[in-house]
Amino acid sequence: MKNSARYVELLWAVWHAGLCVVPINFRLHPKEVAFILRNCQVRCALVDVEMLESICAEMQGEDIRILEGEGAEADALTEHAPMELVSATPTQPAWLFYTSGTTGRPKGATLTHGGLLAMTLRYYADVDMVVRDDCIIHAAPLSHATGLYSLPHVAKASHQIIPESQGFDPGELIELVNGNNNVSFFTAPTMLLRLQQQAGLQEMNVGNIQTIFYGGAPMYLANLKAALAFFGPRMWQGYGQGESPNTITNLTKRMHLDDGHPDYLSRLASVGIARIGVEVRVLSEDGRICEPNEVGDIVCRSDVTMVGYWNNPGATAEALRDGWLHTGDVGSMDSCGFLTLKDRSKDVIISGGSNIYPREVEEALLTHPAVLEASVVGQNDPVWGEIIVAFVVLKKDRKATEAELDRSCLENIARFKRPKRYVFLSELPKSNYGKILKTELRKLLADHPGQSV
Repeated sequence: MKNSARYVELLWAVWHAGLCVVPINFRLHPKEVAFILRNCQVRCALVDVEMLESICAEMQGEDIRILEGEGAEADALTEHAPMELVSATPTQPAWLFYTSGTTGRPKGATLTHGGLLAMTLRYYADVDMVVRDDCIIHAAPLSHATGLYSLPHVAKASHQIIPESQGFDPGELIELVNGNNNVSFFTAPTMLLRLQQQAGLQEMNVGNIQTIFYGGAPMYLANLKAALAFFGPRMWQGYGQGESPNTITNLTKRMHLDDGHPDYLSRLASVGIARIGVEVRVLSEDGRICEPNEVGDIVCRSDVTMVGYWNNPGATAEALRDGWLHTGDVGSMDSCGFLTLKDRSKDVIISGGSNIYPREVEEALLTHPAVLEASVVGQNDPVWGEIIVAFVVLKKDRKATEAELDRSCLENIARFKRPKRYVFLSELPKSNYGKILKTELRKLLADHPGQSV
C-alpha cells in the first residue's frame, strides 16, 4: 500500500492479532510483489486499489486472500467486535523486511518482536526522547526505514503525519514543517538533496524541525556540509540495514557540530560510532580484527539483528556467522571507534592491482561546483583489469568539461584513482528507496562498452 493512516492502523492491528507483517513497497512491479507473497506464503494481502487487479491476476489460484486496503472489506475489519490482544514472545517473527534484491531475488530478513522493541528503546537512548507533542512526517515509504521509525513515536503516543501526496514532495514537506512543531522526518540522501534544491526552501521554518534522520545510502561530504549550513543542529545519521534495522552506528547531532575537533571532517564523512548495545568490528579476509584505519569487512551483533532470512538457510548461514552479521559493506574504523564506509564489497574496483573505493572518487567529483550527483563503477579492461567510469549529473544550467572534472579529482585523490571515462546523464537510476542503482549503470556500460550512453 501507499503511505496512509490506514497503513499504520493495519500495521498495529496485525500485531494485535499475533500475526507477522510483510511490508512491501507499492512501487514494485506486480511480479516482484507476487514473488514476495509466495516466498513467505502470505495468507492475506492488503493492497491499494490501483494494484488490486494486477496482484489478483498474478496470484490467481493461490491460497491467499487479497483485500483493498482502503476499501469496504478492510473497513469491515475495523467494525468487527474488539479482539483480545494476543501475547507474543520476544523471539516471534514480527516483520519480514525484504531486501531490495539488486543482486538477485530479494530475501526476507526476519525481525522479531524482541528485536523491534530493542530498536525502539535505542531510539530513545541515541536519537530523541519522544513526547506526545512531537510528530514524525512519513514522506518516505512506510515499508522501509520511516515505518520502523514510527514505532518509537507510536509507543510514546506522538503524532504520525502522512503527506496528502502519500510520498515525497519537497514543496509539500516544507508546508508540513511550517505547519507543525517538533517535527522529525527520514530522508534518503537523494531526497534531502532534492529538498535543498526546492524553490521556496528559504521559507521553511527550520526551528520547527526536531530531527532529520538520513541514511540508506552514502551522504557525501559536500552535500552534508550544505545541509548543515541550512538546517543547523538537527541532522542525525543512522547506519543500518534491513538485517539490523536502523541500528548499527550513528553520527549524533552533537558530532555533526563538533567543528573544533581536529578530526571533524573525517568524522563528518563517517557513519559515526556503534549504537548503544551494538558491537561493531572490521575484519580482514582471514578473520583478524583490523588495525585502526585498516580497510576490511564490517560485521556487527546485537539483539536488534535479524534471526535469519525467511526459509533461506543457505543465505542465513552466509550472513550470520558465530552470532555476527556480515553486512557486505567494506570500511575502516579509527582509534576512537568512528566507522567510515568505503563501499559494498561487490562495488570495490580493482584496477592495476589496486583496490579503489568508488565513494572516494565520487566525493572528489562532488567538489566541482557544477556537479549535482556522481556515481562510479568499474568496467572490465584487458590491460587494467577494470577501469573507473564516472556517471555524472550536472546542476541545471551548469557545465563542466572532462578536464575540469579530472582537475577536481587530482586535487583530492591519487592520480590512479581518477576516472578513465566520463558519462554525462540527465539523472541517475534509483531504487524505490532513492538508492543509486549501480547495477543499472553497469548494464548501461555493457550495452555501450565503447561509446556514449
